[in-house]
This record gives sequence, structure tokens and C-alpha cells, in this order.
Amino acid sequence: MLGDVRLRGQTGVPAERRGSYPFIDFRPLNNTTHSGEIGTKKKVKRLLSFQRYFHASRLLRGIVPQAPLHLLDEDYLGQARHMLSKVGMWDFDIFLFDRLTNGNSLVTLLCHLFSTHGLIHHFKLDMVTLHRFLVMVQEDYHSQNPYHNAVHAADVTQAMHCYLKEPKLASFLTPLDIMLGLLAAAAHDVDHPGVNQPFLIKTNHHLANLYQNMSVLENHHWRSTIGMLRESRLLAHLPKEMTQDIEQQLGSLILATDINRQNEFLARLRTHLHNKDLRLEDGRDRHFMLQIALKCADICNPCRVWEMSKQWSERVCEEFYRQGDLEQKFELEISPLCNQQKDSIPSIQIGFMTYIVEPLFREWARFTGNSALSENMLSHLAHNKAQWKSLLPKPHRGGSGGGPDLAGQGAEKEEQTGTRGDTP
Repeated sequence: MLGDVRLRGQTGVPAERRGSYPFIDFRPLNNTTHSGEIGTKKKVKRLLSFQRYFHASRLLRGIVPQAPLHLLDEDYLGQARHMLSKVGMWDFDIFLFDRLTNGNSLVTLLCHLFSTHGLIHHFKLDMVTLHRFLVMVQEDYHSQNPYHNAVHAADVTQAMHCYLKEPKLASFLTPLDIMLGLLAAAAHDVDHPGVNQPFLIKTNHHLANLYQNMSVLENHHWRSTIGMLRESRLLAHLPKEMTQDIEQQLGSLILATDINRQNEFLARLRTHLHNKDLRLEDGRDRHFMLQIALKCADICNPCRVWEMSKQWSERVCEEFYRQGDLEQKFELEISPLCNQQKDSIPSIQIGFMTYIVEPLFREWARFTGNSALSENMLSHLAHNKAQWKSLLPKPHRGGSGGGPDLAGQGAEKEEQTGTRGDTP
């Protein structure tokens, strides 16, 4: 194990080294020759730690992985540039954009957004250093994860860009607010292992112990981001007080994405909207709405057009099922929503939409004054929910039968007990 991999800088906020998260290798699940060799929790912990430790040790020895040079056809680059001209459109296809940029959607998107928002000029950022930092972030996402990967981060960042343009919010935002929103969106799931918090707790993972079983993944994403900011020295030229504030606000934003805090934030938003006491001239209220915007961006997949929404749904369920297979392999209790034999994709998605997505996006629509974007998202949400209902197994469809109730069981359990810890 790596032990406590935090680095304490001059600001006093603990940060984690790059590559501090043990890589989780699912290949043994398909390797019958070793089926009898891995059976204890102790061996599970070794599996979770070795490969990621090897990556970290290479970094500590100064051996930085060199990304291969990819020469893209000019037609692809032209199409990518054309797509960036429409990056504020809700039907932006992040999967196509990732293909056109040869898997560099997050870096390309962030460089473009930092430029168009004037952040490079305002904060006097060095473009080479910014690019280096963004490459570090992109590389610390696990490409083998079906869902929690750099494409998801790019998708959330594009959604955040759309939300930052909402008229009710945009006129109050400062350059710092915009930079914080984009950075938090880009790094909110960095180094995600593809399993949830309960899995880390029941395998006695060192990060679960480090963060005392509280917002384990979100704390890790935040501290890893701070580590990369310091390693890249992207903000080293800014005053110390400002960098301290940026690090703390990034933490507050990323920690807000913990799905177990959903009811907390939803209740606060409803109260503000009921009392009509949001004052966006006040930095605290603006920060709260940035938290809400990031939460919406993180779970906005059901509000995308069906073709993209369906892809995301299949990806996240594949990640759930992989965890369930891993738990079954090691004779651990299978987590909610992770049993492929019992939890169908339609039922998971309908429950998620009903209990998590719809309540939040209804309140977001109230905040925006039912903006065109909000109405568009709610329209897609209703359509996608109907599509998933039509795909439910036949015994669970229709009328007042068991369909909706069955579909809600997983999300209800998640909302009440916080056992899943991820977002479909």
C-alpha cells in the first residue's frame, strides 16, 4: 500500500500525488487459470494496489509517461474546430468530438473554453503550462472505465459551460467563478477507479481509512486536483491568498458532487427559491449556485438527446455490473444496482430519473425562470424516461403494475441509505 500519500503544501491543504489511487484490474475476472488463486480480502487489496503503485513509482523516479504523437488528418481537425464553434449547443456530441480529437476531448475543450472566456488573459496563464496541467488531468482519468473516464469529464465540462451561460447566472459571474466552474467540472472525477465508496470501505482500502469513510472518492478527486495544480505550477504566479481560496473553493465544488448529499443541496435550493432570497451579487450565493450547476452537469445524461443519453446509460450500467462481478468473484455482498441478473438498465435508469434527476432539474428550471435550455432538458428527460419504460421487461410494463415501483427500488435504496455512491 502507498499509505498516506498526501502532500502538504504551503497553503496547508493536503494534496495527493498523481497516481496515488490503486489501479483496479478486472482482467482476473476473465482469467480462469487464476480463478482459485484470488479469494481473500487481503489478496483483493493487493490487486487494488500494485499496478497503480507501479505507475506512481515511475513518476517518483522521474520517468514521465510520454504520450504518443498522433498526426490527425486535416479534415478531422477542421471538423473538431467546427464543433467547437457550437460548443454552447445542448446537442453537442462529445463522443464524436472525442473521436475527432483522437481521445483528447478534455484537453482540447478546456483550452478552447479558457480562451473564449478570456481566462488565459485575465489570470495571465502560460498556455504551455495550462496545456501541461490539462494533459495531467486527462491522463489521470482511467480510460478502461466505461463511464468514469475523461470523456465523461469533457461531457460534464461542456454542460457546465452551457449552464454558466444561463442569463439568470451569467451576468453575475466573475472570471474566478467561471474558472472554478470549468476546473471543477474537468477534474471532478479524476482518478476514479470505477468502483464506488462502499466497495472501498468493505475492502478496507487505504483511501477509505484516510478519509474516514466520508466522501472518499470526492475527497480524493479534490486532493488529486490540488496536487496536479501544484505540480504543474499553473497558478504559482498568483498571490498566495488567491491560490488558497481557489483550492478551497475547488474542494467545496467537487465535494458537492457526492450523491449522498443530494437531499441536502436540493432542500437548500428549494428553500432559497421559496424565500426568493438568492442574492447572486453575494459571493456565497454565487458559489452555492455553482455547486448546483456542477451537480446538474454531473447527472445531466438523462437530459441529453436519446442517442447520447442511451450510450451513457449503457456505459454506467456496464461499470456497475463490472463491480458486481468483482464482488461476486471475491465473495463480497453485491452492491445495489450492480447485479446484472436482477438490475436491468431500464429499471436502473427510470429509478435514477425519478428520484434523483427530475427533482433537481425541476428546481434548476425554477431558478433559470424556465429558460429555453431548461425546457429543452426537461423535454429530453421526459422522452428518455418514456423510452426506457418501453424497454422494460414485459412483466413489469404498463398500468399501475410493478414497473415504476420496481424501477424505483434501486434509486429509493440509494437515496435512503447512500449505498451506491455513483451516478447512473
